[in-house]
Amino acid sequence: MAAPINAYSRRHRTWRRFRTGLAGLLLATLAVSTSAEMLTAAVAANFTGTMEKLIPVFEQNTGHQIRASYGSTGKLYAQIRQGAPFDVFLAADRERPELLEKQELGVAGSRFTYARGRLVLWSRSEDAFQDPEAYLAASTGPRLAIGNPRTAPYGVAAMEVLDALDLKDTVLPRLVRGDSIAQTFQFVATGNAEAGFVALAQLRAWDGASGANWVVPASLHQPIDQQAILLARSKFPEAARAWLEFLGSEEARAIIEKDGYDTGDTPEP
Repeated sequence: MAAPINAYSRRHRTWRRFRTGLAGLLLATLAVSTSAEMLTAAVAANFTGTMEKLIPVFEQNTGHQIRASYGSTGKLYAQIRQGAPFDVFLAADRERPELLEKQELGVAGSRFTYARGRLVLWSRSEDAFQDPEAYLAASTGPRLAIGNPRTAPYGVAAMEVLDALDLKDTVLPRLVRGDSIAQTFQFVATGNAEAGFVALAQLRAWDGASGANWVVPASLHQPIDQQAILLARSKFPEAARAWLEFLGSEEARAIIEKDGYDTGDTPEP
């Protein structure tokens, strides 16, 4: 009778080890699932393509996930002021993140410049302009698209360029304004405007013909410092901080620079 008892005992021990291992596996899985958070990010429209490249890298590195909402910096700022449940804000300027910090809606000390944008005058038509300043100086002609300066920082920069060239009054009748720099780009891409001031990153992401383009000298407008900030209402502040740390990392900077932004003077958070 000893053999059956020993066989039963061995089977019992094997099952107990299996059950213990399975429990450990389930606990480990549960630990991973509870530590991985779903972040919500408010992101300036010009940064859409770059954000879509950064998100999978961050998710693979950390296990956290990000759901991004894109729009004009001004409108996203207004949504945050009204209580929208975002964890982080990636603006296309420094003004709104500074305001959120002063209003205690952004976490003090978390704000930093993650990218510096470049402005481009672009047309799908290669023959649209050879001399960009002469093209802008024309008193009549096709419509010219810019972002709405009230909501789009790239629109502010575009108006500064026209001021610097003393062409604001000349160009004003030809202007058509997009709510965001994304809509501004669409005006040109679809032919609703012959040319427009857009972000260099958008043009690099464009899979159509490059057409005519002029990278505007940075001396003609204030720096387009795009700042990020952790929001005070964040449900997952530690995961949000991990995202901001990643955004300032060398790995992220390489992606950001490849897309047409400058990052040389951007300190890590």
